[in-house]
Amino acid sequence: MSRQPACATPLTAPIVTRAALARCLLTLQAVSEFYRATTRKGMMAPGDARQLAEPMLTLFPTAAASAGAVRTALELAANGRSSYWHALLLATAAEAGCAAILTEDLADGSVLAGVRIINPFAGSVLSPGAEALLADD
Repeated sequence: MSRQPACATPLTAPIVTRAALARCLLTLQAVSEFYRATTRKGMMAPGDARQLAEPMLTLFPTAAASAGAVRTALELAANGRSSYWHALLLATAAEAGCAAILTEDLADGSVLAGVRIINPFAGSVLSPGAEALLADD
């Protein structure tokens, strides 16, 4: 029985392609979380998850969490504004100069650590926020 990962929606490939063309950045934490989530939940075999994750490290410029991002994440988590891991992702993106992130895991339209959260999915099409962010102006 073939198990298709939940993250493999018909929009996944177009989002990745447009994000690469728009010169978006990828946090190393996001790659790590993808691998852990897909393998832990049995959506993919470890080798298959690796084959999807590794090319992302070449396709996108990456950002790693700094000590400053960890401090910001600790503060946000301690104040109840976010989970630690979400706060770390946002703080890393903020330090890298990102104005927005694409994620379906946080509240669409909210701002945390100075970064706007955009859910890229709106049914079977890209959300208006994702369309605007990924526009090839």
